[in-house]
Amino acid sequence: MTIKSDFSGLERLSKNLEDLGNKKSITLDELMNDSFVSKHSKYKSFDELLNSSPFNVETAEDFKAIPDDEWDSYINQNTDYDSWKEMQVKAFECYAKEQIEKDL
Repeated sequence: MTIKSDFSGLERLSKNLEDLGNKKSITLDELMNDSFVSKHSKYKSFDELLNSSPFNVETAEDFKAIPDDEWDSYINQNTDYDSWKEMQVKAFECYAKEQIEKDL
């Protein structure tokens, strides 16, 4: 009797982990994708969350200029998270999980 082993899933998992490990950076759009934001706030996208805020943000510099405590307060009031840092960490966990499980 011959036993066949299918390691294609394990090979795909290994490739996904390698791809994630080789990634030099992740954009804010990738991290705060529509699926994540809509699941953890009343907004459909990060742009909508941002545009509904009291801050005038037209450039990356505008976003960086928002006082941390004010942005944390806004995130706390409008998402499932207590702070921007917590939201980023959870978004990365979701992103990494999706990348690792891709095509499995």
